[in-house]
Amino acid sequence: MTAETERGDATREPANRGAEPTTERTPLRRSETGRWDGIAGVALALVGVGVVARQPGLVLTGAVGVGYVVYARVGEAREATVELERTVSDDAPEPGDEVVVAVRARNVGDAPLPDLRLVDGVPPGLEVVDGPARIATALRPGATAAFEYTVRATRGEHEWGPARAITRDPAGSRERTTGLATPTRIACTPELSAGGDLPLRGLTTVYHGRVPTDVGGAGVEFHATREYRRGDPIKRIDWNRRARTGELATLDLREERAATVVLLIDARESAYAATEPDADTAVEASVEAAGQAFTALLDGGDRVGIAALGPRDCWLRPGAGTAHAARGRETLATDPALAPTPSEGRFYGSLWLRRFRRRLPADAQVLFFTPLLDDFAASLARRIDARGHLVTVLSPDVTAGDDRDDPAGDTPGTRLVAFERRERLRDLRGAGIRAVEWGDRSFPVAVARATGRWSR
Repeated sequence: MTAETERGDATREPANRGAEPTTERTPLRRSETGRWDGIAGVALALVGVGVVARQPGLVLTGAVGVGYVVYARVGEAREATVELERTVSDDAPEPGDEVVVAVRARNVGDAPLPDLRLVDGVPPGLEVVDGPARIATALRPGATAAFEYTVRATRGEHEWGPARAITRDPAGSRERTTGLATPTRIACTPELSAGGDLPLRGLTTVYHGRVPTDVGGAGVEFHATREYRRGDPIKRIDWNRRARTGELATLDLREERAATVVLLIDARESAYAATEPDADTAVEASVEAAGQAFTALLDGGDRVGIAALGPRDCWLRPGAGTAHAARGRETLATDPALAPTPSEGRFYGSLWLRRFRRRLPADAQVLFFTPLLDDFAASLARRIDARGHLVTVLSPDVTAGDDRDDPAGDTPGTRLVAFERRERLRDLRGAGIRAVEWGDRSFPVAVARATGRWSR
């Protein structure tokens, strides 16, 4: 939608009243458009041919062309004296919600802008689903132009970059680009839902919790009997043995202790793969599953932390309680290392691993969320497990999407990637590392089925 109004005309009331009307203008570049390229050569050629052939018509036509060239060389594109205001219909949407963005540009200068093009700085993690995020118009001094478009919200914090204002001279031969920055931000923080029981292994802390151990003590499951010691609780005396033999013995029960767990999410560039262009990436699937695991583990009394495998640092040390739950929710939703688009910068695996080992508590186990699309991820799981930290690999399958029903999409390349991924899963399981994969079915269902197999 586009519209041009004079100063003082009524406009739509901004949806978010926190918008800043102040615009910071930054000159970006000046350039030639090339609109008149070749005209000079053609015009001079016509004049030359007309003179040689003694054809006044050709000379006159060439002279007109030379006049246009001179006209194109005179003048300069004006600076974009534009004040920009941007408002959004909802600055805290849920994932998948559609947010209407309204942009209003006003010429605050004293000269008209005969050719103005505005391109809004839409965040890379947001998809425009309705209306172009740009406008081409002309603005008299004091006049305004407005346009709207709609984006679909995705997890994370999204900040608009500077809009680009492109002005041209009347001949269209030169243009000037100016950045128009006005602060606009939305934060999309999804609620974390529980994902049921998680496949935790035997390495635990000294705190009581829900993970069975091989340690005898207070619990609910029989472990062993031992000789009675003075001070043992009366309720744990084996009275049956006392009746049979006359000896006092004490029942030891299998203790259940809390686990220290770190949720490690693969956020390298290679993990931003999807079954099709408009589908969620493996990183999005991993973050969603990690959110379910985070809530389920905290509800079970475990201590949980979060880390990211990628070029940007992300570390939330294991903890418990409501305040820690809020920090975990914010980390999964807004941490730049887990953004919906890949982080810039190079990833150095050896440096990352050394830092991760220093941070990892001695009693921690790792739930590693990764699509397993390269050998590094499988090797990392084995190396962490070899250092005494039990690892469970949780892998979203982005190699088995709609292409299975589409012969055109089932290429040798996709088949090779799927085969290599299956081999990595097989090697990890052969090395004693538990691995869960999920694709069409939900993460909790996949975990429940895998846990059922491990318990048999």
